[in-house]
Amino acid sequence: MPALEKPVSAPELKKSNDKDVKKAPIHYPFWFGGNASCLAACFTHPLDLVKVRLQTQAASGPRLNMVQMFGHVARNDGFLGLYSGISAALLRQMTYSMTRFGVYEELKDKFTTPDKKPSFVTLVGMASISGFLGGVAGNPGDILNVRMQHDAALPLEKRRNYKNALNGLIRMAREEGIGSLWRGTWPNSSRAVLMTVGQLATYDGFKRLILENTPLKDNLTTHFTASFMAGFVATTICSPVDVIKTRVMSAHAKQGIASLLAEIYRAEGLRWMFKGWVPSFIRVGPHTVLTFLFLEQHKKYYRKIKDLE
Repeated sequence: MPALEKPVSAPELKKSNDKDVKKAPIHYPFWFGGNASCLAACFTHPLDLVKVRLQTQAASGPRLNMVQMFGHVARNDGFLGLYSGISAALLRQMTYSMTRFGVYEELKDKFTTPDKKPSFVTLVGMASISGFLGGVAGNPGDILNVRMQHDAALPLEKRRNYKNALNGLIRMAREEGIGSLWRGTWPNSSRAVLMTVGQLATYDGFKRLILENTPLKDNLTTHFTASFMAGFVATTICSPVDVIKTRVMSAHAKQGIASLLAEIYRAEGLRWMFKGWVPSFIRVGPHTVLTFLFLEQHKKYYRKIKDLE
């Protein structure tokens, strides 16, 4: 008579199944990145405004540093002046960041399997595509963001005085034509590619390195460290294009990129490439950190609600 097989308990069966069945990548909602970026922008907008003012101040005359510019804006426009153009900044994040984060996550889902994660080179490629699309989608909001932040620094007769982002969109289309909403698309999209590679692909790369080579777990410490390093990389590689983009978008007269570069070089030499780097990093660094902290929390609570932990 054959020996009876020992029954397998439910916990043992579950444990055995867990070893055999690998978890599929979780598909997160498209809007998570845009929402996280909007929340971060609410904290970092004054830093972005000061960066724009520094990049657009005249080469001749008194030169203000970052601290002096903060004081100058606060004295002349009041504390709320530091939030000039916040509606345009949020519009920009809801178009630019939502597109680039959303497309990047969608592409990453396509290339991620239970057995294999995409290489860093693949992440860079996906981030480049996502950044370009985000730059095109967010261009109108980006122009308005730069103009509304720079407006108070202009003489009274040159101010545009947009009431909010919607008013700015309507007036630009009416006064300058629909095409004006995509002025500077190429430098803006080029910057968006570099920024997305510097932030998203680099964040994922740093996070993977930390988790695989240190005792740190997938927690706030890891998220902060990876996002801080990503912010440093993004600021450095984006600085030259960021200066060009700001000059093009704030200009009153249409000017080609080549002539603009020649003019900047004659007036400022090669220093123009990293003009405003410190306030850029002070803005991009915290914005990158806050965006990824908010994004990771979005994902964490989504997994909890959907019971995917």
